Amino acid sequence: MFSKQEAQQLKKEFWTAFGKSFPRKWILYDTKVKDMSFKFYADNKKAEVSLDIEMKDEIFRNAYYEKIWSLEDILKDFIGDFQREEYFTLENGKVISKIWIEKHDVSIFNKNTWQEIFEFFVEKMDGFEKFFYEYEDFIKDV
Repeated sequence: MFSKQEAQQLKKEFWTAFGKSFPRKWILYDTKVKDMSFKFYADNKKAEVSLDIEMKDEIFRNAYYEKIWSLEDILKDFIGDFQREEYFTLENGKVISKIWIEKHDVSIFNKNTWQEIFEFFVEKMDGFEKFFYEYEDFIKDV
């Protein structure tokens, strides 16, 4: 196990190494849709790439989710099999809509799996971004 400080340092090294290995500007929060963003996540068990729809107004959140969900087969062509949840509850209790893909048996605390995580991040986020750019006008027309 790592101390809290060691864990923080390792996480910092992980994200720095990812940025240096794959220097590119990702969409992430720049979707031009308020409270809709793409995210990278990694912990001690998995890595994840997601599209989080976080509008407080449930009607708008559901409308965006349904738009994207209506393109399910197309999205699958871009990123492969994925998970989705219209009412996903975050640790802080906030309810969002979320579409994500995971890679298991990797760890931010195991440098031997970092390259595998980085490649997963790049492949899946690139697919998400290509999908978003291709269908951006349709998705935004809510």
